Amino acid sequence: MKPRRMTPKRKRLWLLVGSLCVLGAAVALVLSALSDNLVFFYSPTQVAEKHPGPDRRLRIGGLVEQGSVKKDGQEVRFVVTDLKETVPVVYRGLLPDLFREGQGVIAEGTLGADGVFTAREVLAKHDEKYMPPEVAKALKESGRWQEGSGKEK
Repeated sequence: MKPRRMTPKRKRLWLLVGSLCVLGAAVALVLSALSDNLVFFYSPTQVAEKHPGPDRRLRIGGLVEQGSVKKDGQEVRFVVTDLKETVPVVYRGLLPDLFREGQGVIAEGTLGADGVFTAREVLAKHDEKYMPPEVAKALKESGRWQEGSGKEK
């Protein structure tokens, strides 16, 4: 019995199938890597509405509520608000120099089952006219945006 010889058409078909498998594996690896690094932004109102799961990495943004900053050594507790809802935040570390009550802030971390956000990083606005676009959008949606208090990008 003589082995059948592979025709050029069949060779192209196997090359195409092999290429698609390699491409599929590459896309799966890229999407897996991206999903691990993806961090969603939420306003305090969205946190209250959507209840993101505990231990899910996310960013919250809004204004630091007046009178809410409490410092205890390296631990700082404050409240982030979009003037509709509030989220209590705990942060251990040094805060940015521009961090103060009434200013725009973005905190990255995880929301605990008790509703307290544990921040790993806190970012404050860098000049008097800047506000992160996500925070400005959240304030506009809440109806509390004041023109001239920030700048859209």
